[in-house]
Amino acid sequence: MPSGPATTLQSRQVNVQIVEGLAAVGESPGVTGGAGRHEGIGFLSPDRGPSMSAWARGSPGSVLPPRNFTLVRLKCSATISRRVFDGPQQQLDTTVISQPAIFVTSLAALEWLRADRPELVEACVGTAGLSLGEYTALVFAGVMEFEDALRVVQKRGEAMQAASDKTPSGMVSLLLMEPERVEAVCREAVETGEVLQIANYLCPGNLVVSGHRSACLRVVELAEAAGGRAVELPVAGAFHTSLMEPADQAVAEALADCPMSAPRIPVVSNVDAASHQDPEEIRELLIRQVKSPVLWADSMSQLISSGVDQFYEIGPGRVLRGLLKRIDRKLVCESVNDS
Repeated sequence: MPSGPATTLQSRQVNVQIVEGLAAVGESPGVTGGAGRHEGIGFLSPDRGPSMSAWARGSPGSVLPPRNFTLVRLKCSATISRRVFDGPQQQLDTTVISQPAIFVTSLAALEWLRADRPELVEACVGTAGLSLGEYTALVFAGVMEFEDALRVVQKRGEAMQAASDKTPSGMVSLLLMEPERVEAVCREAVETGEVLQIANYLCPGNLVVSGHRSACLRVVELAEAAGGRAVELPVAGAFHTSLMEPADQAVAEALADCPMSAPRIPVVSNVDAASHQDPEEIRELLIRQVKSPVLWADSMSQLISSGVDQFYEIGPGRVLRGLLKRIDRKLVCESVNDS
């Protein structure tokens, strides 16, 4: 689920390189919140986080190193490096900037973990990523090379930003409501020609709907009148709905010449909450993901049923950790490099 206001930014070529000698920087990854077992491990990758600028440069109390020790060097004419370290946050939060920035910083967090606690990386038996995070998971699982995935992520961000700019739209988190009731208030909220659909099935009692801005405003009132809670998200885009149809063609074109391999560990897809071995199936699911709802709760259930009982959230923030606790409070989830 991408984040950020629909601000049109000039598209620029981005060249991102992970610095060699990652283990030699003398810093360890911050890992908080777990018991330290090494079996049944699963890695989760986010699609957004807290203030990315503070996260990347190492705010007070953060486990991240200062900028001169960062594991990722962003060499890009688009000045993504400056956006990551210096903000302003409003521009960093735009989809076209945030997608490659979060993708790269999440992989940097993974490299920290690989250097500091390699036994955890070797013990990982399954992975998943929320929306954009699925690309991080696929790189980790060996399905895509870093450079190829980055190119697709950049094109994906540009295409989704362009689709968002075409239509005033947004996303609303609906809490304390069953899916059937959410579907009912969505039907009630839309007027002729409007779209309002469930975009994310995050955890019990937490669904996100997405669509035309006017319908989003109406569904807030309807949901609260029905006894639920509604929280408008700081997002100007109807992500994971049919309004993203213009973007899926661009993603398909970007993926068409992207080499893909069978995963070395299971990667659970957002689209059907299942893992796939066929690279062509994975390619097709990534295209469908742009305008399909994210089945996150079912994806977590799939990983749990496969034997995963300890999770690591790899990247900025603790959003996925919080969602997992709503799915099963007994599960252990550690956050790697959160601020």
